[in-house]
Amino acid sequence: MSYTGEVTPGGAADVRELSTLTITKVAVDDKMSNNCYLLRCNATGDQVLIDAADSPDTLLPLIGSAGLTSVVTTHQHWDHHRALAAVREATGAIVVAGEPDADAITEQTGVPVDRRVSDGDVVNVGACELEVIRITGHTPGSICLVHRDPAGTAHLFTGDSLFPGGVGNTFGDADAFVSLVNDVEAKIFGTLGDDTWFYPGHGNDSTLGEQRPHVAEWRERGW
Repeated sequence: MSYTGEVTPGGAADVRELSTLTITKVAVDDKMSNNCYLLRCNATGDQVLIDAADSPDTLLPLIGSAGLTSVVTTHQHWDHHRALAAVREATGAIVVAGEPDADAITEQTGVPVDRRVSDGDVVNVGACELEVIRITGHTPGSICLVHRDPAGTAHLFTGDSLFPGGVGNTFGDADAFVSLVNDVEAKIFGTLGDDTWFYPGHGNDSTLGEQRPHVAEWRERGW
């Protein structure tokens, strides 16, 4: 069956094979329905997990004996790192997060952040690369990660900064909203093509081309 990106907590993972990278998407926690993404380099077998959100009993069997080189936390909110301690203990993975969110992640999880990243930094998945894009607004140090498939399009992991239908929640903070929508427009829509497929922290995937016509509407509505 072809990849759809439609996953539900307790249901099966969905797997997408790119030319150099395999993406496995799984949802955890019935209440929050967080997406977790296991990325595997097709050449080396090295793996990176994006958001150890919850349910280590789901994530660790998915990771399997290949282990992890890194686990990336897209931002500091509690629902995105509840399994971080268990995954780190089981795999010894390097913990990666955005610089301004790193201390909060450690305070909430007890897990030290080994690598603090910002715009232009690279997280390796074996022979593959994920470029870091810092997006300020949903949290001070939220990050997105883009993989440029050499045989296809770009694939973007957006955490809670961008969803189909709008940018992430800024909880009534008008300045944070302006920062968020400005960063999303400039750093994501302004640099990546319409065929870029993006994978959010909750819910279904989309493409930038499907969402681009609505950015002005999002800015106007203010949330």
